[in-house]
Amino acid sequence: MERGKPQCDDGGPRRRLPPQERRAQIVEEAVRFFAEVGLEGNTRQLAKRLGVTQSLLFKYFATKDDLLEAVYERVYLDRLSPDWPERLTDRSVPLRARLLAFYTQYSALIFERAWMRIFMFSGLAGAALNHRYLEHLGGVILRPILAETEALATNGNRPGLDDIWNLHGGIVYIGIRTHIYGLPGPDNPELVIARAIDKYLLYFGIHPEA
Repeated sequence: MERGKPQCDDGGPRRRLPPQERRAQIVEEAVRFFAEVGLEGNTRQLAKRLGVTQSLLFKYFATKDDLLEAVYERVYLDRLSPDWPERLTDRSVPLRARLLAFYTQYSALIFERAWMRIFMFSGLAGAALNHRYLEHLGGVILRPILAETEALATNGNRPGLDDIWNLHGGIVYIGIRTHIYGLPGPDNPELVIARAIDKYLLYFGIHPEA
């Protein structure tokens, strides 16, 4: 082996990556790593899995908290398209169609092992990441849905934020059932989501085309 050359796991020299590519590689592997072992996993183990030194990790992320912040952005924030608040409040489109479009897209992004497990581990650890994500979700998604529901409710049942969380939590549970409990998921998740939305709208007397 040539002295001074970093080695890959297969014994060959490790390819030098551009800084942005290396950083992205670290974040992607960190997502898989923390989803597998939990947030208590240490950076030495992560560096070993990446085939790099721990000092190289700290070149890109000064602390483990900085790395977890990057994981948070990758797993949580990058899943919410910035145009969704506007689309959810576009009253030229029926509310049912808006909700169905959002939850179909959102579920396709979060119904995966890494998202579900990191969310679970963060909650068990009391991590601030979960609280920040839920606050962000409440502000940009759930409160706009609440306002739209209030505007269209016709039967005297007044919606509250708990009603929105019940709808949202029920849909997210489809993924939890599969990726946390290891149980079979529905054959057609979109149909289950549509039924949940229809039940929600019916409770407030909102016509599907309203």
